[in-house]
Amino acid sequence: MTTPQALAGIRVLDFTRVLAGPTCTMLLGDMGADVIKIEHPTRGDDTRHWGPPYAGDGDDKQSAYFLSVNRNKRSVTINLKEEQGREIIRELVQSSHILIENFKVGQMAGFGLGYDDLKQVNPALVYCSITGFGQTGQYSQRPGYDYVVQAMSGLMSITGASDGEPHKVGVAISDVITGLFASNAILSALRYAENTGEGQYIDIALLDSQIAALVNIASNFLVSGQTPPRLGNLHPNIVPYQTFRASDGEFVLAVGNDGQFRQLCALLDRDDLAIDTRFATNPARVEHRDIIVPMLSDIFQTQTVTYWVENCLNMGIPAGPINSVSQALTDPHIQERELIQPTELANGSLVDIVGSPLNLSATPPQVRYPPPQLGQHTDEVLQEILSLDDETLQRLHDVGIL
Repeated sequence: MTTPQALAGIRVLDFTRVLAGPTCTMLLGDMGADVIKIEHPTRGDDTRHWGPPYAGDGDDKQSAYFLSVNRNKRSVTINLKEEQGREIIRELVQSSHILIENFKVGQMAGFGLGYDDLKQVNPALVYCSITGFGQTGQYSQRPGYDYVVQAMSGLMSITGASDGEPHKVGVAISDVITGLFASNAILSALRYAENTGEGQYIDIALLDSQIAALVNIASNFLVSGQTPPRLGNLHPNIVPYQTFRASDGEFVLAVGNDGQFRQLCALLDRDDLAIDTRFATNPARVEHRDIIVPMLSDIFQTQTVTYWVENCLNMGIPAGPINSVSQALTDPHIQERELIQPTELANGSLVDIVGSPLNLSATPPQVRYPPPQLGQHTDEVLQEILSLDDETLQRLHDVGIL
């Protein structure tokens, strides 16, 4: 018996490319939505060409980047510059629930496919636009790239060593966060549409999303008026909450409260530190960071990473090794969680992909479709939804509409 899917019966028209939008639509697809990825007939999603590495060989090879956020989608190629192509979209909208796009501001409206156009076709349509800077404001016409947003949001100013240059995060985190925010907004609007029959327009911006994701750092500034410094691996509000060097490498220690600090002092055979007024409370430790951290650092260098991590965990003190990506993805715990899923691609290649972290007890996510080849499902979808016959489809291919 097939496991039920939370979003079964929901159709998504996906006009997104690269990372933020595809992350959002993949989440919806994982939950059972029928995600129809609309792509340019010859180029497709930009990330199809972002390699190496690739899975497979020859014309059928697929980039690892594309594979990361495009499972559970069906690829349909339609030329939006042709009126016949745009008319096909309008027909698809009639039976769709959600449309997501990340073109430049106004480009979909220029095609006659903006929200004001399509709500006339389907009043219950949930329409989400993802851009770098939003539909309004003086930056709205700027192109939006994760790297630029990390810089402009202040994220880079707090990332990196205190005496070094600003650094970006190692993944395009602004894109990923935006995709998460977008999916949450879409599901909220979908519920509203189901209750009222009225769709709505959603304006999601990378910069807005990354500003929101500054969370406590933004709040620190708004409350204190003090510009947050770059602290490297230190925490601005908690001590000790950072990396430390052991005799054979580095590890992370995350002492989140005074009880855990007392336990740490017992482990280190330094109960005197726990009653020292300079260190007994977290605010005091933050104030005297420059004193307590060097003291702890000297002690931690006397034993191995494994020693400190295991003994800290045994005493209820959060700690962990600093893994490489290889170590993280092959960790036995990750394997037990079945997060790495072997998948057969459309070209027959077998590849491991990272699965969904959304573990729902009744409606768990499933990999129903591997990341598609460009246009793999064009005929299938248009026959299924619009009942186009083989002759019509062939003609549309011949004249460059599909």
